[in-house]
Amino acid sequence: MTGRLLSLLYSFLQIGFFSIGGGYATIPLIRQQVIDLHAWLTLQEFTDIITISQMTPGPLAVNTSTFVGMRIAGLGGAVAATFGCIISGYLISLFLYRFFKKHRQTSWIQPVLSGLKSASVGLIASCALTIASLAFQSDTKALGLPLNLTAVALFSLSFFALRKWKIHPILLMALCGLAGVFLY
Repeated sequence: MTGRLLSLLYSFLQIGFFSIGGGYATIPLIRQQVIDLHAWLTLQEFTDIITISQMTPGPLAVNTSTFVGMRIAGLGGAVAATFGCIISGYLISLFLYRFFKKHRQTSWIQPVLSGLKSASVGLIASCALTIASLAFQSDTKALGLPLNLTAVALFSLSFFALRKWKIHPILLMALCGLAGVFLY
């Protein structure tokens, strides 16, 4: 058990350390650790945890680390994974605060930040494609593709409702969950 706790702590320390951009940008990093490297979760389990993490209050990476840790090693795993995720970000933030306070007028700071923003957008796009492919995947063929038309319709309506009417995301998730009860 101690080995698994240390492994969770170390994995989420790495995730926290390299989570430039935070939020959705961390999902590919978490996926690499929990699916590709350690095989702690299946892709479907991971997607379910990400979905639950989005619906619960708090930062996505912290919620995800807590859920993954709990799933893998119980309460101790949740504490180890969450601590690993949080402590590296805290230490980096403390260092960066002091660094930027001292060097904020330096000419190369803004180009570095612009590069980091661009990398974050790429990570978020990668995550969106992974989640979309899982959400829209189906065993039956629609239009000659393994496509879940119900999921595509709910996505399209949700996207439109968010953009056009600015419906609150929590209300929208509740409505889609209710629709899922009847449509699936």
